[in-house]
Amino acid sequence: MDIMKKRWLILIASCFVTLCVGSLYAWSVFASPMSAYLSELTGKEITSLAIVFTVANAVGPITMITGGGFNDRIGPKWVLVVAGVLFGAGMIGSGFATSVPMLIVTYGLGVGLGCGMAYGTIVSNAVKFFPDKSGFAGGITTACYGGSSIIVPLIATAMLKTMPVTTAFKILGGVMGAVIILSAFVIEAAPAGFTAGMKTSTAGAAPARDMSWREMLGTKTFFFMLLTLTCGAFAGMMIISQASPIAQQMMNFSPEKAAFVVSLLALFNMLGRLASGMLSDRLGACGTMRLTFGISIIAGVMLFFCRESVPFLFYLGLALAGFGFGSIMGIYPGFTAKTFGRKNNSVNYGIMFIGFALAGILGPMIMNAIKGSTGQFQPAFLVAAALGVLGEILIAILSKDPLISN
Repeated sequence: MDIMKKRWLILIASCFVTLCVGSLYAWSVFASPMSAYLSELTGKEITSLAIVFTVANAVGPITMITGGGFNDRIGPKWVLVVAGVLFGAGMIGSGFATSVPMLIVTYGLGVGLGCGMAYGTIVSNAVKFFPDKSGFAGGITTACYGGSSIIVPLIATAMLKTMPVTTAFKILGGVMGAVIILSAFVIEAAPAGFTAGMKTSTAGAAPARDMSWREMLGTKTFFFMLLTLTCGAFAGMMIISQASPIAQQMMNFSPEKAAFVVSLLALFNMLGRLASGMLSDRLGACGTMRLTFGISIIAGVMLFFCRESVPFLFYLGLALAGFGFGSIMGIYPGFTAKTFGRKNNSVNYGIMFIGFALAGILGPMIMNAIKGSTGQFQPAFLVAAALGVLGEILIAILSKDPLISN
């Protein structure tokens, strides 16, 4: 098959993989029933399992970086097979968990490491296959990743009405692990130096050389970009980790209505990834992120002021927060490749993803601390808005950086 046609087949298979591993972000739907199950099993009240989600996000960059290195050496196929085994086994193992530490090992480490390995490999490889549409390739693969949180909560909620949460984990883990492994045999590495489809003007916008990870770490640009990613992902990670409990406790929503909120958040997360990925090909990454951080600031303020009597404000604020978070995640794969080169992007983007992991640690941690000390979620949204302002300042600095190609 002609490589220009085959890359579209590879992109479709890649989307199936990210659709599966993105179910990591449906955690909030499983959190409450799993807390109830473990509380009954152990005889001790377990009110929060946020630590499980935090660990899963924190370990992702480990396999993004190591998996990225193996991807550059042996290609994506076997890396994705290992990722599928890790992810599927972690999800299935969560169905056998009898304690919080065991759940941290199975879901936090198993699912988190498998997710990081698959996500990093898929997104970096897709960007290499579409040098002419790097924003689009990064946007659509990450959109499917975010889109999983639309589909899985609805499926999981339906499953949880007819079966225990442990059974749901086992079934979903088996199906998703199989899909990832089967898709791996369709996906191959982009040819070295692949530039097909690029216009002369587009090719000229590429960086002068491909930087290794050591060279990338030697630039101040990297650290500004990493901090910008942390600021952009903070609000999304804070809300996604506890979307269902936030909706139920802050707005007094039923579990079913809270599941809809999780899907709404995921829908706008996905739309943000699609829109910003394509928009960044036209306006540039910095120009698109200026708009994104503006949206995130507005979202934080709205969520701070929303009350049970004005649910529309809650829905709108949540939608904007999801869109802002998704926009940042859709931009960064192509942004990293354009800034530091496509050749080593598997490893470089994995290292850059540490900024996302920091947001995944700090977001839920700060949300829990504020809720614990004030009894309310709302003040945490002001912190998110403040980080949005910091993001705008960082973008203003990056837009003047000579390494940044806009």
